[in-house]
Amino acid sequence: MREVFHQSLEDVQGRLVEIAELVAIAIDKATRAFSSSDVALAEEVIEADAIIDEKAIALDELAIEILARQQPVARDLRIVVSALRISASLERMGDIAEHIAQLTRMRFPERAIPKGLKSTFIKMGQLDVNVARKLTELLRTEDQALAEEIRNDDDKLDDLHVHVFEKVLSDSWQGEASATVDATLASRYHERFADHAVSVAKKVVYLSTGDWTMETDAIDIVTTAR
Repeated sequence: MREVFHQSLEDVQGRLVEIAELVAIAIDKATRAFSSSDVALAEEVIEADAIIDEKAIALDELAIEILARQQPVARDLRIVVSALRISASLERMGDIAEHIAQLTRMRFPERAIPKGLKSTFIKMGQLDVNVARKLTELLRTEDQALAEEIRNDDDKLDDLHVHVFEKVLSDSWQGEASATVDATLASRYHERFADHAVSVAKKVVYLSTGDWTMETDAIDIVTTAR
């Protein structure tokens, strides 16, 4: 019975990695579609989001079944509880990738990126892709140094997000109302994607330490100590 239980826990962790991999693919495609107005690539992201949702639901059902049948304690309980929370964040990250793809489709054949902000959004897209890939590896290895890297990338995205708002609010901004809306929405989507990744990273720290109340800044302490 214990062997079956531990196989179930390994299945939970493996499924989290699988979902994270799908999210990484989704954000990569979504940001490339957004920067190049590739509507076909955007459609792939939109269609694939249902798969992420299905896998997240299946993982939640497995986690709930483990809680009900096995009544895990200590680290085993932390794994299951963390999985439920992490799957919700990953599902939301998949939704955000879909939203970016939808912006591309909505503006096609015109470019969704307003004039003067292309380089900024390319940088934001690259950072989000890096964050997603690091998050996948973090879930696979629990290497807490990756948690710190994700937080640093999030800080860079926050700075770019501020830059977008400063740009569209400046006197020199000549974009139409639709361009202003697109810029603010897209910037918010990119920024929120990384925020969710940081949230997952904090949960992985919790999984390793058992400290659920740990603040993001404490990741530095944990990383240095290990």
